[in-house]
Amino acid sequence: MRRKQKQTKPNGFLYWLVSLVTRLVAKFGFRRRVLRNEIKGKKGPFVVIANHQTKLDFINLFDLAGRPLHFVISESFYSTLPFQKTMDRLGMIPKQQFQTTLTDIRRMKTVVENGGGLVIYPAGLMCEDGLSTPIPAATYRFLAWMKVDVYVARATGTYFVRPKWSKRNRPGRTYMDVYKLFSAQELADMPVEEIREKADQALLFDAYREQEEHKIKYRKNYDLNGLEQVLYMCPHCKTEFSIGVKNHCHLVCANCGFQHTGDVYGFLRNTGKVGEEIRYVSDWSKLIYEELKKKVEDGSENILTCKAEIHMVDHKKKRFVPAGRGNITLSGDCFLIEGEINGEQTSLMIPTNSFASLPFQPGKYLEIQGGDKIYRCYLEHGELVMKFINMIKIYYEISTTVRARF
Repeated sequence: MRRKQKQTKPNGFLYWLVSLVTRLVAKFGFRRRVLRNEIKGKKGPFVVIANHQTKLDFINLFDLAGRPLHFVISESFYSTLPFQKTMDRLGMIPKQQFQTTLTDIRRMKTVVENGGGLVIYPAGLMCEDGLSTPIPAATYRFLAWMKVDVYVARATGTYFVRPKWSKRNRPGRTYMDVYKLFSAQELADMPVEEIREKADQALLFDAYREQEEHKIKYRKNYDLNGLEQVLYMCPHCKTEFSIGVKNHCHLVCANCGFQHTGDVYGFLRNTGKVGEEIRYVSDWSKLIYEELKKKVEDGSENILTCKAEIHMVDHKKKRFVPAGRGNITLSGDCFLIEGEINGEQTSLMIPTNSFASLPFQPGKYLEIQGGDKIYRCYLEHGELVMKFINMIKIYYEISTTVRARF
């Protein structure tokens, strides 16, 4: 059970100390270059919305205001760290991804009412293919409701430093651009649809197209190990789960021989004898998504199921521990978990209408969140993880399109 928390003011000395560490990591790990920094020295309350390319994006932003900021972080991340009291003293706000309770809203509202700076990552997840995760529609109404100035912190290049699908750190140049997007007065007079349009323009990205402009070399960026879990379908023969990695730098289809090779910029080139070249990982990923979307829409494939080992958070041990086994089934509007959890037979239905995506690790697990509980499901067939995530995104896109018509 998630413990109730009172929002506290960050400890100034501790925040300053952590800022020194993050500044060093930003300088040497991310080789950060700040293009603009309009929150430096900013007094009074404000909200920062940031794009999310990799797990440690907050490091590039942590020290830029020159004053403590309240970062909204994943409840799953918070619950599995041994230094939760330190995070509380830093003013961090844990919340479930893609779910916002009244308690969460009150805590965030309290920050700005007390003159603080609040940082949120509206996408909720780092990207797996260089493309932004969809932003929940409630984000735009939330910004209007906060009634304070809103800034954008846009990171460029951090995806390539540590891709979600890779175990390797790949140092190289990154950029931070922090600027005002809305004044409090503009938000008060602006329709939600206009807020959405302007925020999306600032936050959404394609890391590979940005890389085309910057042409930055990242260490061993040609190493494609793990990418086969994201690019699981061959774009030439359309066979699923036929893509493997050869000699670290070649993606090869075992069915038709389609082959692409990575380079130090993260781009792909056709080094096989079949198929057209797909230069960007993001474009390959879009092809997979669109192919699955056609099947979902025509009804040929709209239910996905797999056996899984289910883990849950042990708050005393501060980590996920095995809780049982069961079948995980995704249909148009819900996840169904059936099996034995914590020694009891369980049949649990979790609506997914508001989920733009889910927390996951390609090839390993996905996390289904129901109320204050998180079910980390290690799929028996790990290659299905990305297909589950794509299907969740498709159902979210379909449901938001339907709602927009009415």
